[in-house]
Amino acid sequence: VTTIKFGLPKAAKVTLKVYDILGREVSILFNNVDLNAGIVTYDFDGTDLASGVYFYTLIVNNNKIDTKRMVMLK
Repeated sequence: VTTIKFGLPKAAKVTLKVYDILGREVSILFNNVDLNAGIVTYDFDGTDLASGVYFYTLIVNNNKIDTKRMVMLK
């Protein structure tokens, strides 16, 4: 399980996507979901993914905010 944590200064529409090392989208955790301001924590278990390096991208109100790396170990 990988915990993804981010803060929202105000309520927003959030999309959170996971990509493999080749840039292929492998999972959508949030898809334009309305979230309230505050700290958001999401526990991603990656059940369907093989061990390896992945990236997740945070998009808030249709603006790409951040991309971070995570390592899945099984």
